[in-house]
Amino acid sequence: MGGVSTAAHVGRSQVLGIIPTTLAEGNFAGKTVVEKLRVPTIQCQIWKMLDNYDAFIALPSGIGTLEEIFQIASWAQLNIHHKPIVLLNVNGFFNKLLSFLDQTGEENFIPYSETTNLYFCFN
Repeated sequence: MGGVSTAAHVGRSQVLGIIPTTLAEGNFAGKTVVEKLRVPTIQCQIWKMLDNYDAFIALPSGIGTLEEIFQIASWAQLNIHHKPIVLLNVNGFFNKLLSFLDQTGEENFIPYSETTNLYFCFN
C-alpha cells in the first residue's frame, strides 16, 4: 500500500489512509505519504472509507482485503452506496474469484444486475 499511496501522492492525488487503532499500533500501517485517520474498529474503518472515498480499488492481497471487498459489495447490493469497486487483477490473481462470481450469477444466487458496480481490470 505504501507504493500505491506514494505514487498517488506524487501524482498530486489526495491520499487518506484510514486504519483501525489496533493495526496502527502494530507494524501494519507501513510508511506511506498520506494523511492518516485512526478509527477504533475495522467496522468504523469501512464506514469512514465509505464516507471519504469516491471508489474502492483492491490490489492482490489477503483475507482482510477480501473481507473489505465483500463488505463494500454487499452494501452496494443493499443500496447503501453506488460507488465503483475495482479489483486490479494483476497476473490473474482474481481470476478464480471472477469465476466464482460468474457461477453465483449463473446459479441465480447473485443476479448480474447486483454486480454492475464491480469491475475487474486485467493486465
